[in-house]
Amino acid sequence: MDPILCSSKKPDVRLDPLTRKIFLNLRPPGRNDNQGDADRLKDALSEYSTNLHLPLPLLRELPRICREGEWKVTVTLLNQESHSRIINVEPGCSVQSHWGLAVDLGTTTIVIYLVDMHHGGIIDTASGYNQQVSFGGDILTLIHLTENSKNLPVFQQAAINSLNSLIREVLERNQLCEENISAASLAGNTTMIHLLLGINPAQLCRSPYAPVVNDPGMLEARDLTLKINPYGAVYCLPGIGSYVGGDVIAGLLVSQLYRNKGISVLVDIGTNGEIVLGNKDFLLACAGAAGPALEGGVVEAGMRAQEGAITEVKVKPGTKKITYKTIGNTSPKGICGSGVIDCISEFLMKGIINRKGNFIEDVSYVTIASAEETLHGKEINITQKDIQNFIRTKGAVNAAMEVLMEGVGCSLNELACFYAAGAFGNYINPESAVNLGLFPDLPRENMFFLGNSAAEGSRLALLDKDKLNEARDLAARITYLELNASQSFMNKFNSGLFLPHTDLDAYPTVKERLQGRV
Repeated sequence: MDPILCSSKKPDVRLDPLTRKIFLNLRPPGRNDNQGDADRLKDALSEYSTNLHLPLPLLRELPRICREGEWKVTVTLLNQESHSRIINVEPGCSVQSHWGLAVDLGTTTIVIYLVDMHHGGIIDTASGYNQQVSFGGDILTLIHLTENSKNLPVFQQAAINSLNSLIREVLERNQLCEENISAASLAGNTTMIHLLLGINPAQLCRSPYAPVVNDPGMLEARDLTLKINPYGAVYCLPGIGSYVGGDVIAGLLVSQLYRNKGISVLVDIGTNGEIVLGNKDFLLACAGAAGPALEGGVVEAGMRAQEGAITEVKVKPGTKKITYKTIGNTSPKGICGSGVIDCISEFLMKGIINRKGNFIEDVSYVTIASAEETLHGKEINITQKDIQNFIRTKGAVNAAMEVLMEGVGCSLNELACFYAAGAFGNYINPESAVNLGLFPDLPRENMFFLGNSAAEGSRLALLDKDKLNEARDLAARITYLELNASQSFMNKFNSGLFLPHTDLDAYPTVKERLQGRV
């Protein structure tokens, strides 16, 4: 593919999935042919792979399966030339019933897609909180808690229980059983993958901040007690460094930033602000510890982007009356990340807060929804502390982006494209994000919102093994900058603790609006 200046085109998917299903019409044994059932099966599969491993429990069931299907069987194989194995054998022809899972393993939220690997479509989705959040709302807390080795299996089980609960949900809705799911592709930050695998991430917050593993390779579901086919393939997209993981690689697969001629930036704002800068010639990545995720952690009344979440806020000029919209148009239960951004932007533009984020009047909070309006009978407020939490999150993202651009001699106005990853990007108002300095002040046609790129990138890797190989190549290409000991990062972080930024000239449209605000 020829490189382009800037692309918003979704990547093509070539169906060559992580597992393949093959229908075999075996020759039955006879008086002059007493070859063993397993040998007969492997001989029939020799054109696809040799030295295939058949798990003992499947071997025990093979005589029944072959005879029940009258020697017509469907075999599920791991689709890897260098490492193939038999995952399942079913009687009859079931090649069209081919299922996998694409997973966004977030620190706060887990999302799974049920994927039809025969046609490539998303059949169902489910999401829920990662149970690990009950131990700590941010990555650093979880890492420090693993210094007590007794906590590690507890955290691992919490992640597995969260996944299995969502898996059970989609299986029941679609009348599938565990054995039907032959593969799962997961994207998560480095800490989440370590905890899922039961690997202690304690070294991630100590110099030299080295992970135990960046690419765990192809695993079996039974190793993690995931409630899919026990021999199913489980692949975690490769990470890059201590705080930039496979979720960012997934975002690159979706954005295709690495095919652009122009220098572009990908930002995934969650518990960390993970950032990649580059084009077809180079890729740089870093992460700024952004604190609690925007979805539920930055503000006291925060929640995930689901029904009942305030996602849009408006302040009427003059009267400063507040109106809002919720997902599903129901009574509000809380405010999600896009609602927080919209709200603080409105406060800034309507003169309720100053550029430091402080309330201009002598108040400590503003009520967005009264107790009478909410589903739970409690006020939904945005407090002074909430705004300062957001500004620190925003400042970390600004600083990390500036460190990368400084490294290649690039300024904000030289960026060709801006890609926003993360689930909150489904609802976010780009003007609000620019007003606060969360997004650069670029031409709006060069700003692209990828939605849940971690789950979508996982789906791409699940459906096309070339994308999986591409993910590995990308991880090897990226230069990772560690910011933990960077004085430049801290200096730039302090400069970012203003709305939109200390350097107002870097945000010309915001400067113009602020000068004309009511």
